[in-house]
Amino acid sequence: MDDTQFRRLLDYFCFSWNGYRKVRKGAKKRIRRHMQSLNCRHISEYIDLMDANPELRQQCERAMTVSISRFFRDRELWRTLKEDILPNLATTGTPVIRAWSAGCAGGEEVYSLKIVHEQLVQAKICEALLWIFASDLNPENLDRARNGIYTESSLREVPHNVRLLFFNSVRRRQYAVKKELTSNIQWQWHHLLSDPPDTTFHLLFLRNNLLTYYRDELKIPAFQRIAKTLSGSGYLIVGAHEKLTDSQFEFVRHPRNPHIYQKQP
Repeated sequence: MDDTQFRRLLDYFCFSWNGYRKVRKGAKKRIRRHMQSLNCRHISEYIDLMDANPELRQQCERAMTVSISRFFRDRELWRTLKEDILPNLATTGTPVIRAWSAGCAGGEEVYSLKIVHEQLVQAKICEALLWIFASDLNPENLDRARNGIYTESSLREVPHNVRLLFFNSVRRRQYAVKKELTSNIQWQWHHLLSDPPDTTFHLLFLRNNLLTYYRDELKIPAFQRIAKTLSGSGYLIVGAHEKLTDSQFEFVRHPRNPHIYQKQP
């Protein structure tokens, strides 16, 4: 599959070439494998099959998902969450901090947040519970996240003392999150272009998915719907190379981290 054929597929889904350009090699490989399973040689034939069979379209879209992640990706982000954002939320008096990891991939982001929260609880800085709605388009990602077993490379940003406290070594160079981190997480399949959950969140992680891989005609209305779920002064976290799209809501960039925005009441 050359770039011209791949761009036809991006056009079909209204995906962004700029978003996929650097990760297209892996996406092409997964698409070729899917096409071969269907005995399909040409992109036109492939698109015709998807038009006739919604299940094939869903399979292709799952194959296009990019789930590159690791624990504590972007250290400064997690430092700001630990030293500023979560302590600030704890002072509001809310008994439960509600977070949405929208596009949770293999769960590294979810468990990173659980670790930071647990550290604050142990330090008696935060008494509020943490509840996380963790959603993803790919069921295989959700299964991996529920299992909570990761390779050593996924933990390369995790300090040794934190690894000892929150992970068990289960086999050579593989680690499982400890049971105390697995509570108060709702894992659920969800498409970012569909209606969001009927819940208000204090924290919304929207990193490296909607704002990167979709074109404006799909991205802008989807972002509007997702932003509605954020509380009046809640925090939105985006990827290191992402910018906010047009919105009816006002967001102010956090002074300590350019990838965190606070929604204005």
